[in-house]
Amino acid sequence: MTTEPCTPAMRAAPAGGYVHGHHGSVLASHSARTAENSCGYLLDHLTPGMRVLDVGCGPGSITLDLAELVGPGGEVVGVDAAATAIAAARDAATLRADDRTRFEVGDVYELAHPAASFDVVHAHQVLQHLGDPIAALREMSRVTRPGGVIAARDADYGTMAWYPRLPALDRWLALYELLARENGGEPDAARHLRAWARAAGLRDVSLTATPWVYATPELAAWWGHSWADRAVSSAFATQALAGGHATREELVGIRDGWLEFAEHPDAWFSMLHGELLARA
Repeated sequence: MTTEPCTPAMRAAPAGGYVHGHHGSVLASHSARTAENSCGYLLDHLTPGMRVLDVGCGPGSITLDLAELVGPGGEVVGVDAAATAIAAARDAATLRADDRTRFEVGDVYELAHPAASFDVVHAHQVLQHLGDPIAALREMSRVTRPGGVIAARDADYGTMAWYPRLPALDRWLALYELLARENGGEPDAARHLRAWARAAGLRDVSLTATPWVYATPELAAWWGHSWADRAVSSAFATQALAGGHATREELVGIRDGWLEFAEHPDAWFSMLHGELLARA
């Protein structure tokens, strides 16, 4: 199962917000992320004993998978700007009986680690939410050892497609993109990854892309019900109302559109993600 972009450590943006927020429905969705379904492009570059930093780790599901992959001789640290997400990640570590992986509240622009501290620095669905993704990549590079790997995967909301084509979901996407950009982010981040990496001075830049596809009744229902809840209960709703971009009635209409999608026997949803690998 896959999920949508994760919780970032972010520099203050003009509207000072994160469009997903940390409502329980968001953390539950982010917790469905695994190393296999969300950073497969990176896995061949991991070996036992590596030191890994997971930036914008959210509730820690990917982070804890990475810790298993580098083994007891390795070290993994998860960093997120949100204390709520870090608390959820620590709870997840306890459930896995993982007492080695560390989770810290921190800022991607000012990571609390010395230069050249990590073999791999990873960020899943983070850059799209940042006001200055180039500065973030430079800071990620600073804490990566010479020749180490910098990895980032980000969505491109402009590639989203779904069936049936419900007007309420068209309204949802337009509203999401407006809020993300008002917060200083770039929801079509995938197509910018090469330009950002080059501007940050990264070396040996390579790019791939993989989709998230919700093509079974079970996955479509999960995705639809998740967004139905978030459309009226998460920071997405709070920011839309506070900014005067939508009324409560419009948000209820978006929720109902997601419920209709979730229950449709032919429901289908996809989006493309760009994947960046580079060297410090």
